[in-house]
Amino acid sequence: MAKFKQECIFGIRAVQEAILDEKEIDKVMFRQGIKGDLFQQLFALVRERQIPFQYVPEEVFKPFAGRNHQGVLAEVSPIPYQDIDEVIGSVVAAGKTPFVLVLDRITDVRNLGGIARTAECAGVDAILIPNKNSAKISSDAIKTSAGALYHLPVCREKNLKKTIRELKRRGLTVFAATEKADKFYTEANMKDGCLLIMGSEDTGIDEELLALADERIKIPQLGKIESLNVSAAAAILMYEAVRQRS
Repeated sequence: MAKFKQECIFGIRAVQEAILDEKEIDKVMFRQGIKGDLFQQLFALVRERQIPFQYVPEEVFKPFAGRNHQGVLAEVSPIPYQDIDEVIGSVVAAGKTPFVLVLDRITDVRNLGGIARTAECAGVDAILIPNKNSAKISSDAIKTSAGALYHLPVCREKNLKKTIRELKRRGLTVFAATEKADKFYTEANMKDGCLLIMGSEDTGIDEELLALADERIKIPQLGKIESLNVSAAAAILMYEAVRQRS
């Protein structure tokens, strides 16, 4: 049986109102076979706002049998997502050089939480995650981050490519961490405005995002296994930026 560790909203009207009120919806679940005009209206709104959704079996709703859920359940993020333009504007206004971390298809909440913990300690200004194919900011992620996710701006973007292009136009240099790089991370100049992309351990960084990188960098691998855990790799690269900026 499914376990929910986030705030949930039940019912067609309630979920619809939450979306219209701009609440941070992580995912909407619909009972398999759900029909009706009200459902169709909600479904159209979910598709229009590009909110992740999933059809699930009846048993998922058993813990909520005493509530009028109408076959609809929405998970609400425990933190508010922030606007990247506003975050960068505040950083620049404070006289700092921006440092942004992009997590492309990082789906393990422990990796997300561990990376966020290091990022907050390393002075990263914001974490960018995609709207889909990303670990949710759950209670587990917050616990793993030691509460860092309460203090570090997280920006969830529908189109990472568009966002990265805009940040490049604002003067940030884009670094992509990939084993296919020719340059070691210690050779990169990360002193100025910096955007660092970390990808999935399984598939790496999306090719379209890789194409936007100004520099591709790698960490030396001297052992027999193929690669570092993404959280460990992110820590090494973030603290190289800290070292250079110090």
